[in-house]
Formats: sequence, C-alpha cells, structure tokens
Amino acid sequence: MSLKNKKILIVIGGGISAYKALDLIRLLKKNNVNVKTILTKSGKEFVTPLSITTLTKNKTFEDIFDKNSEAEIDHISLSRWADLIIVLPTTANFMTKLSIGKAEDLATTVLLASNKDVLLVPAMNVRMWLHKATQRNLKTLQDYGYYFIGPEKGEMACGEYGEGKMSSPRQIYSYLKNYFHQKDLFKKKKFKALVTTGPTREYLDPVRYISNESSGKQGYEIALALKKLGIKTKLIAGPSSLIYSKGLKIKKIISAKEMLNEVKKSLPVDIAVCAAAVSDFKPISKSKNKIKKGISNLDYMSLEKNPDILDYLSKNNKARPKMVVGFSAETENVIQNSKKKIKEKYCDLIIANDVSKKDLGFNSEYNEVSIIDKKGRIKSIQRSKKSYIANAIAKIILDKLLTNDKNIN
Repeated sequence: MSLKNKKILIVIGGGISAYKALDLIRLLKKNNVNVKTILTKSGKEFVTPLSITTLTKNKTFEDIFDKNSEAEIDHISLSRWADLIIVLPTTANFMTKLSIGKAEDLATTVLLASNKDVLLVPAMNVRMWLHKATQRNLKTLQDYGYYFIGPEKGEMACGEYGEGKMSSPRQIYSYLKNYFHQKDLFKKKKFKALVTTGPTREYLDPVRYISNESSGKQGYEIALALKKLGIKTKLIAGPSSLIYSKGLKIKKIISAKEMLNEVKKSLPVDIAVCAAAVSDFKPISKSKNKIKKGISNLDYMSLEKNPDILDYLSKNNKARPKMVVGFSAETENVIQNSKKKIKEKYCDLIIANDVSKKDLGFNSEYNEVSIIDKKGRIKSIQRSKKSYIANAIAKIILDKLLTNDKNIN
C-alpha cells in the first residue's frame, strides 16, 4: 500500500520525543506524502521551524493570528486540507486540553475545528501515563473518536522503564499504511450498510401505544462509526428525541411494519445492524377513536406478534447481507440468552447488553456490552460511552467482513 499523494498534518508537541517528528517527516516525504506542520510553543523548545520547513518544503505554522495568512483562516483551512492529523508527541498536558475541548492556540483550535480523523501519539513518564487523570482523559478522547498508537514499553529519557515511550516513526508509518489501506479499500469496494435504531410504536388508538425506553443512541452512534470508516450508511430510526447529523442518510419510521418495509427497500446491503428495540407485539386492531376509560370490553388489548426483522435479514436467501448483526437486550441470563438467540436467528454477531441496569443501555449515554460471534466467542466492553462502543463494534464488523470477502485483492 502506497501513501503517495496523501496529505498529512503533523502537530508537534513539547517533549524530548519531538525530535522523532523530523524522522517521521523524512520517512513520509521519501514516500511522496505531502506534509504540513503546526509547531506548538513547547515543541519549539526541542525542534526549530527552520529544520521542519527544510524537510517538509512547506511553511511551518505557529501563530493562530498570522498576518501573512490570516485570510485563509488557518485553523479551518489546515484541517480541511489534511487527510489525517497526527499529534506527536502527545503529552499528558495536551491530552488534558483536548479532553476538555480547550482551544488556546493554533494546534488545539485546529483539532477542535477538525472534520478529519486525528491520531494521537502519547509520550510521557510511565507514572504520568498510568495516573488516573491521564487514563480518564484517554478514555474520554477515545469516546470522542480520537485514534491512538502507543505508548510502548521501554527505557525513557528520564532513565525509568515502563509504558510511556513514544512509538517509533516506522511503527507510525506502518500504522498509516494500514489506516489508508482500509480507507481506500472501503472506497473501492463501495460497501453499503443499513442500521436500525430506536423503539417502534404500536398504537392502540390515536393517543396510546405499546413501546419501550430505547433512545436510539447506540444504533445512531454505530451508523456514524460505519460512515466515518467510509461505508455508505442508511439509518432507519424509530421515534426519538435525538438530533441527527445532517451528513447521515436517515429514514424515520413509527411502527415495526414500517421499519421492515424500509429495510426491504434498502436491500441489497453488505452490512445490516439491527440495533432497534422493535416491539415484539402489536394490537390486532387499532381503534379509530380514543378508547374511553369506562369501557368493559378489553378485546382492543388483544395482541399479535410483530414481524421479526433480524430473522428476515439473516434467513433471506436472495438478499442476505454479508454481515448481519443483532442486539440482545436482556434483563437476566444475558450471555446464555444471547448465545441462544444467535443460533436461532442465524446472524453473524450478537451484541448482548443488560438493560436492567438503570445507568446503562436504554436512555443513557453509556452502555456495557458483550460481542458474541457464531462460535460463541465473547469480547466484552466494560462501561463506556456509546460512541466508544460503536467504534469498537464497527471495527469488529469490518474486520470480519474483510476477512470473509474472498474477492478482496
């Protein structure tokens, strides 16, 4: 995989490892990568603008208010120019600034205004890296969607040994090759995905309905994660108070029947993720008028089963997606019930979560899931923001899809 003509913006932070940025620039330029740089105030203590400019053959940006290029609005134009942004070394202090959304200089302002992926390359003393504050910031930044490489274990400049050493330029280069390989591959293959999310409503009369507490947040985040990876993604969403991204293709529905019809219209796709909490039952008939309290006949509460959308997708011989992923929202025997479901539904993955916990799952920013494959293997993700879980699920889906796709060159 060649990085020829890729555009990378490197933010050079403070720390003794800043000199490695020069080696990375040499390696990238040798492979015909277009490199621009932002040199932070603390980074300037370790490397000079002249050495950077000499290597990149481009201007080194430093000041957020540069009178020579103010018309370009650097904090916007630099981000839009790049295919990827790298921060190295990423210090503990820099991680703290990003975790609270601080924009105090050109580097932090560019990152806050960025619409591109950002790769952070940490480097610090082992105790600083293992400190609870740094680890909390790490989790927060992962939730925000930042990528990380390293740190590695080794001897540091201070003489101590442990986790905190910055990844080498060659390790970073190898990471970049894999990153762009996947991006280009997804574009070439033109993968398509559909994601269902949110609850459905099954009306008894014009004002009453059967539903559940699903917010639609987890499915929405999965749709965003797939889209971010270059997958053409459609989100089919039940009633929700979420404010959806304008860049995502969304079809809003009300009932399970409407959701199934929209799923059918969306086929064929390569990936189907059924994250919606579809009502299992619906009234046999719906009253045209509001049912009065004093009515004695409860026939209006007679129920019938709703269509099983996951079952339809998994067992669709004519248009089955290459990857079908279901969700298993349980209140007891979570793993046991989920393993049973993956066999019954013939899907490729089941995402199991315990919805009996008040601060997880439904109506929460957080979730805790177990990802189960057809062989019964389990990958657990402890309590995390739904955005972080979505990124992890999306990566697993695509890794399996690429492994199973025999047509990939």
